[in-house]
Amino acid sequence: MVLLGLLAAVLLVVAMAAVWLQRQFDPPGAPGAQVEIVLPAGASTQRIAAILDAKGVVGSARVFRLYVKLNGGGPFQAGRYTLRRDLAFGDVVDALSKGPEITYQRLTIPEGYTLEQIAARVGKLPGRSADDFLAAARSGAVRSQYQPPGSTNLEGLLLPETYNIEPDDDETAILRLMVTEFDTVAAGLGLDEAKADVGITPYQAVVVASLVEREARVDEDRGPIAGVIYNRLEKGMLLQVDATVLYALGSHKTRVLFKDLEIDSPYNTYRVKGLPPTPIAAPGRAALRAALGPPKHDYLYYVVIDSKGRHAFAATGAEHTRNIRKAKENGVR
Repeated sequence: MVLLGLLAAVLLVVAMAAVWLQRQFDPPGAPGAQVEIVLPAGASTQRIAAILDAKGVVGSARVFRLYVKLNGGGPFQAGRYTLRRDLAFGDVVDALSKGPEITYQRLTIPEGYTLEQIAARVGKLPGRSADDFLAAARSGAVRSQYQPPGSTNLEGLLLPETYNIEPDDDETAILRLMVTEFDTVAAGLGLDEAKADVGITPYQAVVVASLVEREARVDEDRGPIAGVIYNRLEKGMLLQVDATVLYALGSHKTRVLFKDLEIDSPYNTYRVKGLPPTPIAAPGRAALRAALGPPKHDYLYYVVIDSKGRHAFAATGAEHTRNIRKAKENGVR
């Protein structure tokens, strides 16, 4: 009798669980009010389920994930959807499978782009203007939390990223999206602690990151290059960073000539000590990490040493001269 009682209890629990699951899969009664949801690009099923749960479209994110796993569905496209609260899971999957009501315009900003290059990319979107984007960026209407007081220069403060742009987003809205993303990512990487970690202000750390972004050609060189910049700053040496001269020239040359080093500009780090007044490009996550946590070393020089773009580092002028000679032998200088 005891075993029969236990079996009956187990069967009752199973039956109640089955009924509960069925009510989750297909809630009784008519669906509720309309709600609008936005699925971000690259969202996982877990993230999507959490969004649906938060909006009341499904009663349980965990059960919805189980339903999708058992019945199939996805991956679902990023975009804006209009659904209803307490919707049957099958109807949710069907609606998401049809795709968003609004198709985003995709905008990819490569790492190391200048503000003008970013504007040119924005200007290629339907109905957008590079000039209007630049005007918005220089107006001061949109600001980064890391922007110095009084500055309206957003150079280096827009995150290189792939963005989903809505059709009704104007140039200012696009700019605000990029700046907000930069501030969020930079804060997450510890930019606010720059003074304690590397001895310079957060904005100056962005400047360093922009130099690293433009100078490094392979991932493993970012940290050492950042270290060279800090070492030279500490010793009061000229930074002598070619990328700053190219920025001063306003051109996209791949190589600096001796005559270029004479340009009269605060960005000419062959003539002016210290960091340039602003970033020279948009640094990505890896360059920001390098600027905020450079490896300790005694290098003061670097030069591209091979066709893959790798650098050789040196602590003395004599070592640097030998590296330059080797670079010439390798045909890269």
